[in-house]
Amino acid sequence: MEAEIVRGRRAREALLLALAVLVGCSGYVYTGLSVTGRVPEGLPGFVAALVSLALVPHLAVRRWAPHADPVILPLAVLLSALGLVLLFRLDFAYRARYHSSPTAPGQLTWTVMGVAVCVGVLVLLRDHRRLQRYIYVTMAVALVLLMAPAFFPGDTYGAKRWIFLGPLSLQPGEFVKIMIAVFFAGYLVIHRNALALTGRKVLGVRLPPGRQLGPILAVWVLSLLVLVLERDLGTSLIFFGLFVAMLYAATERTGWVVCGLLMAALGAGVVGSLEPHVKGRIVAWLHPFDIFLPADRRPKGLVSGQLADALFGFGSGGLTGTGLGRGHPELIGFAGRSDFILTTVGEELGLAGTMVVLMLYALLAERGMSVALRSRDPFGKLLAVGLAAALALQVFVVAGGVMGLIPLTGKALPFLAKGGSSLVANWLMVALLLRISDGAGREGAAS
Repeated sequence: MEAEIVRGRRAREALLLALAVLVGCSGYVYTGLSVTGRVPEGLPGFVAALVSLALVPHLAVRRWAPHADPVILPLAVLLSALGLVLLFRLDFAYRARYHSSPTAPGQLTWTVMGVAVCVGVLVLLRDHRRLQRYIYVTMAVALVLLMAPAFFPGDTYGAKRWIFLGPLSLQPGEFVKIMIAVFFAGYLVIHRNALALTGRKVLGVRLPPGRQLGPILAVWVLSLLVLVLERDLGTSLIFFGLFVAMLYAATERTGWVVCGLLMAALGAGVVGSLEPHVKGRIVAWLHPFDIFLPADRRPKGLVSGQLADALFGFGSGGLTGTGLGRGHPELIGFAGRSDFILTTVGEELGLAGTMVVLMLYALLAERGMSVALRSRDPFGKLLAVGLAAALALQVFVVAGGVMGLIPLTGKALPFLAKGGSSLVANWLMVALLLRISDGAGREGAAS
C-alpha cells in the first residue's frame, strides 16, 4: 500500500513536470515567432535545459524524498520556466531600445545553481529536525547578513541591500528570510505555551504579557534599523510580517496580530516621515500620475514615474493582453526585468495571465500550508508555515507595489524576476518544503 502511494505521487509529479516543460517551451517558441517571425535558434538548448531542470530534481526526490508533496516541484519549475520566457522576451525589447546585454542566459545559469542547491539539500539534509539544533547559530548568521549591506559603500537604486564581493553581488535578505523562519520555528516550539497561555484581556482581546513582548520588540527594532540604515522597505515588511504570522500560527492569539499591526503602522509612520527614500516611495504611491505635471507643481519628493508607467501597462493589457512580444514593457526602464516584470505579464498576457501567475504563487503557498497541516512535528509544522508565509508576503509586497496597492519595495518577484540571490534562495525554500513534506508523508504512511 505504501509503495503504491509513493508511485502515485511521483507519477503525478512527473506528469505535472512534463506539462510545466511544455508550457515553458511553447512560450519560448511563441515569443521568438512573435518578435522575429521565426523559431528561436536556441530552442534545442532551451528544451534540453528545461528538461534537465525538471528531470534532475525529480529523480532526486524519487531517491531521497519519495513521500514528498507532488505539486511543489512542478510549480517551482513552471514559475522558473515562465521567468526565463519573460526575460527572453524582455531581452529583445531592451536590446532594441537601450542596447543592453541579454539577461536570460545568466538567469538560466542561476536557475541551474538553484536546482543544484535544492538537490544538495535533499541529499545532505535527511531530516529537517536537525536544523532545530542550530537555531541560535542560524539567527546570529542571519543578523550579520541582514546588517552587512549597511557597511558597504554606496547604494543601488536608493536602497542598500547588496553585498559586493569583487564582480559578484549578493542580496543577503533573500537568504535571511529562510534563516529567520528556521529560528522562529525553533524558538516558538520552546516558548509557545508561555506565549499562548498568559496575558491580560483588553477590550476583549488577550494581549501578550510584557515579559513576552521582548522578542517582538527586538524584531520590531531590528526591522526599523533595516529601514533606516539600508532603506529597504521590502525586507523590513517581510521580516516583521513573517514573525507575526508565525506567532499567530504557534499561539492562535489575535493579540499578537493586533500588537504587530500597531507596531508596524507606528514604525512605518515614523520612518516614512523621516527617511527621504522611504518618504519618496510613499509620495510616488499616493500621487503616481503627478509625475506628468510641470516640475514646480509636483509633490515634494516625487521623482519617479515607474508606477504610472506600470499602471498604464496594466491598463493597456486589458483582459487577454497584447500578446508576448507585442507590448512595450521596456518603457518602465531598468526595473522592468526585476520587480516590475509583473507589468510585462499584465500588458502582454492581460488580466487573465496575471491571475494565472498569482494563482500559481497562491497554490505554492497553499501547498506549504498543507504540508504544515499534515506534519505532526511541531518544528516542521511551524517551519512550513514560515516558508509559505515568506513566499506569500514577498509576492504581496512586490505585486502590491507595482499595482499601486502599497508603496514600491524594490524586491524581486520570486522565480520570475532577474536575480541570482532570489532564485537560489527560492529553490532552497522549495527543498526545505519537499523535505518537510517527505517527513509528513512518512509519518502518515506509518500510522
